[in-house]
Amino acid sequence: MSKIKDLAKLFFAFFKVGILTFGGGYAMLPMLEREIADKHKWATVEEMMDYFAISQCTPGVIAVNLATFIGRKTNGIIGGIVATLGVVTPSVIIISLVATILQKVYDNPFVKSAFLGIGVAVCAILVQAFLKISKTGVIDKVTFCIAAAAFVLSIFFGVSTILIIVAAGVFGIVYMWAKEKSDRKTGDMK
Repeated sequence: MSKIKDLAKLFFAFFKVGILTFGGGYAMLPMLEREIADKHKWATVEEMMDYFAISQCTPGVIAVNLATFIGRKTNGIIGGIVATLGVVTPSVIIISLVATILQKVYDNPFVKSAFLGIGVAVCAILVQAFLKISKTGVIDKVTFCIAAAAFVLSIFFGVSTILIIVAAGVFGIVYMWAKEKSDRKTGDMK
């Protein structure tokens, strides 16, 4: 019975995230942090950021990938399935309803104004998500340089997000390996 309660909790937590956030994966970060890290303690903020980064590198929607990772971590394969269903169910319901109505009312000025307002709100949520990510991701000069390079490569040169993430991961591994090697040499000299 406890397993069913855990799965129900998982489903409804991700259902809530799916129904209350607009704008995709980045816009979901503040709510995901509250639900996953703060409220349910299914993962730390750092783990969630790692899952988020991996979710960007894997095919599919970020929110679905993240839900699958967290669900799998907490309740195995069935947890991954339940969390994924939780996060996509609101979209399926809403898209089905909106698709039938939107075609009839899209030219309405009130509807156009509503979409304009939603777009502005999503931009503000994205800025909030960026600020939260930068607090846990940018921790020293090296990570600042990686973040700056990723920004420049993405915005000004149109380099693929996947390529940037893979390159940053490889750089991080090489940097830590070189740093540990240097620290060992320094320790041997003493």
